[in-house]
Amino acid sequence: MPHYETLASAGMDLRANIDSPIVLKPLERAIVPTGIFMELPIGYEAQVRPRSGLAAKKGISVLNAPGTIDADYRGEVGVILVNLSSEEFTVANGERIAQMVIAKHERAEWEEVESLSETDRGAGGFGSTGTK
Repeated sequence: MPHYETLASAGMDLRANIDSPIVLKPLERAIVPTGIFMELPIGYEAQVRPRSGLAAKKGISVLNAPGTIDADYRGEVGVILVNLSSEEFTVANGERIAQMVIAKHERAEWEEVESLSETDRGAGGFGSTGTK
């Protein structure tokens, strides 16, 4: 079962649940099963995120980070791992491969309008607010 490593942890570690090791070559990806099935209440999601240690030390990340698990999903939780390093990485059974955060979310109701309110930022995006 996933669990929080510390009292202040936001994420629970997810572990590989595999019969044999998975070798990820550089730039290769694979869906790694976790053996976890869950039922979340409507209004909640589970977010699958990379583990900082694996990312920093080994170049291993979650490809669609954060991956979203919706409340109506009933299949096994799988983690799409990608090897962004130049060396092979072997995923072993029981290895901590990602973290999962349970989050409450809202549903938006769209309204079509003729114009939007003005802001100082306006339409500036993708680094437009500067680097300082």
